Amino acid sequence: MVIDQRNAGASVVFGTGSLFPVDRFKTYNTVGSGSTVQRSTTAPAGFYNSLLFTVGTGASPSAADECIFFQPIEGFNVLDLGFGTAAASSVTISFQVRSSVTGTYALRLRNQAGNRSYVATYTISAANTWEQKTITIAGDTSGTWAKDNTIGILLTFDLGSGSNYNTTAGAWQAGDFTRTSGCVNFIATSGATFYITGVQLEAGTTASPFEYRQYGTELQLCQRYLPAFVSSSTNSTLPFNGAGANTVAQSGVFKFDVQARVPPTGVTVSSASHFTSSRPSTGNTVATAVTFGASSTEACQIQISAASGLAADAPYSLYANSASGVMLFTGCEL
Repeated sequence: MVIDQRNAGASVVFGTGSLFPVDRFKTYNTVGSGSTVQRSTTAPAGFYNSLLFTVGTGASPSAADECIFFQPIEGFNVLDLGFGTAAASSVTISFQVRSSVTGTYALRLRNQAGNRSYVATYTISAANTWEQKTITIAGDTSGTWAKDNTIGILLTFDLGSGSNYNTTAGAWQAGDFTRTSGCVNFIATSGATFYITGVQLEAGTTASPFEYRQYGTELQLCQRYLPAFVSSSTNSTLPFNGAGANTVAQSGVFKFDVQARVPPTGVTVSSASHFTSSRPSTGNTVATAVTFGASSTEACQIQISAASGLAADAPYSLYANSASGVMLFTGCEL
């Protein structure tokens, strides 16, 4: 739960939007109002960050409501598990969790089509206390499981979905299920908190110690799904080569550090004014807009607009004039 390229730890609304409060974990909630989710520094020994959910105005879910967070795992990363074949491997999910609401909770594994799912339950016994959980699930020998760059397995945690998603725990079933009727509705308790960290899914029936990876390695793994530039300081140089199109625009190529899962489809920036075009001997020009162009899995064309001061056909580099400069290339997530 360390990497958060989008929000830098700021809280976001735990609602129906397509939100990633930290990289690779997505949230969806149609229950209550004012709930938030964010990266937190409250964590058990051996960890520095967790994912924190805080209920605003709680409510009981209606039958069709969903309150979940999940990670879509790319098919290339789980093809060795053999799901959908007679040789399907068991998997073990381990994590550390803490909540102000005790009781039975659920998680599930599901295929991309949503017609195969397995619900497993775990119990939070003591309020506001970190607890280690380990769940082993036999691999599914039926159904269709993607083994390419689409969703291979969807790992979902339930925080209070409606009765349409209830089923019996402990078996693979045809359908899209998330929980059992005996699970608590965490989202119904105003002000409640839920923390989770150290989530690991691995082949086999035994949970190994959490695999700590170097920050740079983890960041690169995340950037397959969100190519990005996040300024570390003022005057950080971007991997960009461009040329002036006229006095108010330049076009160039941003080279990704990591090959993206698919070509991005857009770009968002913290503020265009956080970026400056630079040309030797002619000074610097602050951007007024950043526009997305053609893309591949290796690079993307962007156009930098300015009020004036650029020169046609002249070479330019690009740097962040603010330590808050962020450029995110979107459309690569699962």
